[in-house]
Amino acid sequence: MSANATAAAPVQFSESLLQQIRELRGRYEDHRAAILPVLHIVQREHGWISPEVAKATAKAMDMPLSKVHECVTFYALVRTKPEGECRVAVCQTMTCMLRGARELFRHMREKYGVSPGETTSDGRVTLHAVECLGNCEDGPVAHIGDDYHGPLTCERLDQIITERGG
Repeated sequence: MSANATAAAPVQFSESLLQQIRELRGRYEDHRAAILPVLHIVQREHGWISPEVAKATAKAMDMPLSKVHECVTFYALVRTKPEGECRVAVCQTMTCMLRGARELFRHMREKYGVSPGETTSDGRVTLHAVECLGNCEDGPVAHIGDDYHGPLTCERLDQIITERGG
């Protein structure tokens, strides 16, 4: 590390969060199997999984940081950078694209000024292009907040974003 670089302060989990992690670990014969539900509750409290939050998670899970990092970087619903209050993840697989996802991406670019992987300048909405959300019959589908929505139109997408404060 250079003389000008500063290390980020370590993250300390609240006792409430540590208790939730202990409870989740106890549900599995091999406590490491709880990593995904643990990442979800940690993300809910911290907003995203920063390198410091990943270290604290590894400590709380009593597992190597490399294993936590594998999960953090593999799963699309785990955030590795700050995002808008309204996270819009639009399915980009063939079925959804044929049923209107292209128009949703175009609409987001034109109306909100974002392409996949970007957050609006006001920090309210983040757009993601994701692989199959497992609901092809309702395509185009998006995961917004904690809910799945489809079939979506541009108008319905705007309505959901507005309802979520985006």
